[in-house]
Amino acid sequence: MAKRRRETGGGACPCGTGAGYDECCGPLHRGESTAPTAEALMRSRFSAFARGDARYLLQTWHPSTRPGELTLDQGQRWLRLDIVDTGGGSLFEAGGEVEFKAHYRAGGRTGTVHERSRFTREDGRWFYVAEA
Repeated sequence: MAKRRRETGGGACPCGTGAGYDECCGPLHRGESTAPTAEALMRSRFSAFARGDARYLLQTWHPSTRPGELTLDQGQRWLRLDIVDTGGGSLFEAGGEVEFKAHYRAGGRTGTVHERSRFTREDGRWFYVAEA
């Protein structure tokens, strides 16, 4: 399993909100708080990919679809996240979907993952379920 690149760190959060990492996704990654919405969880998961945090990705993956382990490609650099659309996933809902474009660079080439993901909330915590 891949190891986390950094525990904490200043600078802009990779998720694209414009906030600093230590105020944005950092508390989620460190277990100090949980994502309040499906979109916030999606953003924090993108940041975890960008920072190489496989532990957080597995923790926020629903047990019904979670793989036994996760190996991240260390040669892939996640550049930017664009949220395209959301459906549900608010503070008061038990499910939601987030459509996004995640831009990356690997092997000297750029690419984009365009996906609509499903999320569920159980016991007040959001989890990634699967591609919708």
